[in-house]
Amino acid sequence: MFRDLIPHLEAKYHIIAPDFVGFGQSAAPTDFEYTFDHLTSITAKLLAKLKIPSFYMYVFDYGAPVGFRLAMTKPDTILGIISQNGNVYSKGLGPKWAERAKYWAHPTPELRHEYESAFAPATIRGQYLTGTKPGTVSPDGYTLDIAYTNTPGYAKRQSDLIYDYRTNVDLYPKFQEYLRRYQPKLLAVWGKNDVSFVPAGARAFKDDLPNARVELLDTGHFALETHASEIASLILATF
Repeated sequence: MFRDLIPHLEAKYHIIAPDFVGFGQSAAPTDFEYTFDHLTSITAKLLAKLKIPSFYMYVFDYGAPVGFRLAMTKPDTILGIISQNGNVYSKGLGPKWAERAKYWAHPTPELRHEYESAFAPATIRGQYLTGTKPGTVSPDGYTLDIAYTNTPGYAKRQSDLIYDYRTNVDLYPKFQEYLRRYQPKLLAVWGKNDVSFVPAGARAFKDDLPNARVELLDTGHFALETHASEIASLILATF
């Protein structure tokens, strides 16, 4: 995901982009509890192992609730935040989340099974292509993501995280309280055509951080696939 962004930033920043447990090239143990609290705990241990006392964090999608858990726990470690379609506001949740809220309230096996379609190749391609101009998204990103869906246990661990996402929504008020209290420097740069995390979530940062910079780009959920250089320029100009 960050393959096109890192070269623009590496002269000024030392960048790490670890895959969460169960994602990408990280291990995917079957006896692991796939919750956002647990992913946060592992990420915190990684930062400690690498002896990183403070950092700027780039949060996107599932990375936002992990990043904001870290920030809330150790606010002094956060030098600044880039939120790229990384939501912490109820008003930023797109229409699909209403259906997921029904699932969270009544988590039947039948509904859980329905969410396995969230990992179908057509769905993943749609996540990459919706809201983008034709021919602007390289197929390598979604092709790799589709390949990962075929790894053992993928559907189960991702279904666990879909159900656990309810804990993130419950924490939104605390994430917002962190923003109000500590006033971190923040750049919200979002693909404005994202149907999962809609632009209202980006604008909402201004409610708690009057000095936040909000930029909406004419692209979709995976904004780095089409606008890596623009996002890099915004990061370098802001931080």
